[in-house]
Amino acid sequence: MAPKISSPEKGGKKAKQQTSASGATASSSPLHAPAVKADEVDNFNGPIYLVPKPLTPAESRRQEINYNVALFLITLLSFLTRFYLLNHPDQVVFDEVHFGKFASYYLQRTYFFDVHPPFGKLLFALVGWLVGYDGAFLFENIGDGYIQNKVPYLAYRALPALLGSLTVPIVFLTMKHSGYSLAACLVSSALVLFDNGHITQTRFILLDATLIFSMSCALYSYVKFVRYRNSPFSRKWWKWLLLTGLSLACTISTKYVGVFTFFTIGLAVIIDLWNLLDVDSGLSLKKFAEHFFARAFALIAMPFMIYLFFFQVHFWVLNKSGPGDDFMSPEFQETLGDNELALLAKPINYYDTIAIKHKDTGAYLHSHLDRYPLRYDDGRVSSQGQQVTGYPHKDANNNWVILPAVEFRENDRLGHPVNGGDIVQLFHPVTGTYLLTHDVASPYYPTNQEFTTVSPDDARGPRHNDTLFEIRLNNGKKEQFRTKGGLFKLIHYPTKVAMWTHSKPLPDWGYKQQEINGNKNAQQISNTWLVDEIVDLRDDRVNVEKKQVKHLPFMKKWLELQIAMFRHNNALTSSHPYSSSPPEWPFMLRGVSFWTHNDSRSQIYLVGNPLGWWFATSCLAVLSGVFVADQLTRRRRYYVLAENVRTRLYNSAGFFLLAWAAHYFPFYIMGRQLFLHHYLPAHLASALVAGALLDFFYGNPGIFPVAYQDPTPAPKKAAGKNGQAVESTVQHNRPPTMYPPSSFISYAVSGVIVGLIFGVYWFFKPFTYGDPGLSVPQVVMRKWMNFDLHFAK
Repeated sequence: MAPKISSPEKGGKKAKQQTSASGATASSSPLHAPAVKADEVDNFNGPIYLVPKPLTPAESRRQEINYNVALFLITLLSFLTRFYLLNHPDQVVFDEVHFGKFASYYLQRTYFFDVHPPFGKLLFALVGWLVGYDGAFLFENIGDGYIQNKVPYLAYRALPALLGSLTVPIVFLTMKHSGYSLAACLVSSALVLFDNGHITQTRFILLDATLIFSMSCALYSYVKFVRYRNSPFSRKWWKWLLLTGLSLACTISTKYVGVFTFFTIGLAVIIDLWNLLDVDSGLSLKKFAEHFFARAFALIAMPFMIYLFFFQVHFWVLNKSGPGDDFMSPEFQETLGDNELALLAKPINYYDTIAIKHKDTGAYLHSHLDRYPLRYDDGRVSSQGQQVTGYPHKDANNNWVILPAVEFRENDRLGHPVNGGDIVQLFHPVTGTYLLTHDVASPYYPTNQEFTTVSPDDARGPRHNDTLFEIRLNNGKKEQFRTKGGLFKLIHYPTKVAMWTHSKPLPDWGYKQQEINGNKNAQQISNTWLVDEIVDLRDDRVNVEKKQVKHLPFMKKWLELQIAMFRHNNALTSSHPYSSSPPEWPFMLRGVSFWTHNDSRSQIYLVGNPLGWWFATSCLAVLSGVFVADQLTRRRRYYVLAENVRTRLYNSAGFFLLAWAAHYFPFYIMGRQLFLHHYLPAHLASALVAGALLDFFYGNPGIFPVAYQDPTPAPKKAAGKNGQAVESTVQHNRPPTMYPPSSFISYAVSGVIVGLIFGVYWFFKPFTYGDPGLSVPQVVMRKWMNFDLHFAK
């Protein structure tokens, strides 16, 4: 079945028209054309095309059976590898302490805060609800037992195991419908099927199985959608376009790294629309607009609406006060039942003694008799005024009396409320001084102002203005100032700086307390404070009635939660003994310890299949090299690749390479904690690249209609009244499905690759399932690269 080589004038046009959705061409095998230089052949007008011999109907049916049998077998193996020993260990493992706990909070309807969107966590809660669990166990510590606490952990773990099992056949189908040979499909599937990292991560109560399954469905649905590009707006065209949007919505609603999948699909769609805009595509501007808005609705508007829907469910379920309250504004907290604000918030009046607390660090505004040193370590000079610091514990030195800018008469000082926007003074009763800030540099920040205090004579005399501060409520309202709920910024009236603190402790002269200074960026959200309590309150406000639960518009709650999630996600910068960096991931240099058991010397250690990862990484490098070599040779007008093969290589393998890059390189600019499991979506994309590259080197002849007409009515111009063209319908007949055959060599090479990958999977299996325990020599034998394993001594 040798392919025929033709020029663009002789059959090449037909071959060129059969490029695939994901970029595959009619020729599924990337056969190399003989290298031809344009000036060496008479009448040569450019690159040549390969026109392989089509399969017979009998051969096509036989290939269909082969694909279906292979799909069944890899699906069966996928379920076996993911569900094997799912009940072991019967203890809390690694991040099950978080996501199991969140499922319990959902079942108790108790508000919590997390940096990830709610979809994946809602699925776990749904499982718990379906099996009748009440969420009593809160997954406090790694190693806590499930059985004695009557936790349906097998039901919980079955969800990610199911999604992980289904991911492997999705990989197979993505390769198949991209037009690749059975041998290539098997290699790509095996790289995920026998990957110890994917198996480990999809056997526990974690979000990654949902994320990776949704991502793989998005890639598969888009490949299927583009196959129907010659039948736009047909039923199946819409079906796969909408399924792509649904998959994208589930991806980004599980973890925000799902935006990388949006970028992958989005870039492909932009290129597709750019090609459709070309006048040679034959589309009118009206038709192009229809294509544009169809994609905008299905891939942007619909996913966003689904994303919002999951948050609406999140807010509806979590209607009780809980551990997440402190992350939210007082307005938000007052929408929750049994919230502390509804029980304890009290209005503040002038002449009340109050304790002011920083929202982010929890430090109280504090002062004592000690003074700033004359000179700081960097040589700068201070005012030598009384120290004003942040102190984390309750203390009499945290007490301040809130006074009006102009004193009330002696007999008329009770009952005057403090409102947002008021100008006030703060008097420190223990030291008998007034709070002040002035144009002197703070200890740590030369650009920020020092906070200190001054005597009553100065506060009432020449320095009066420097002691004035505005109570600026965060909600911008002029309502009465309250404890607990009245988040505010203390703005210095003359200089407009905002009182601020941070967690870096002062030197010994400041007793390791926090620095308080005046931040010139007054709008910074970390300038926020609250009044924790009114000290020694004795009037009728002690018995203030409990407030009713308030209502807040959904979009306002959603926007506040989004901001809080992004802020805290970026703040996850602390070190972790098993964190790793992106350069380490493709080479599988180190893993993550999930669980250990000293008595049996068992451990679960997240590690990918090293051979599979190294092979996939090599394929990424080789494919990039092929692209570079092709570009260089074409600059010299050498056409080494047949044009349809080249188009397929760029559009299909290049699409998979884009997916890998989009899911990998953004981690280089992230400042948060990173772990090996962050690479798993990119690894899945690299498995697709590996299969595509192998098919390129296999050189299997054959054709595969990776784009075809749907057997649905299509518009046809016909003569109508007055000779005008009108729309009529004709039936497009879908050609018989034909698959690229795999040669004996391709099967042999793929068999060797799959066999080696399976062998390495089996070798590291004790770390994947936590059974059996290994002796010291056995552990040391598996201590590859920088694997920091337990029980190696």
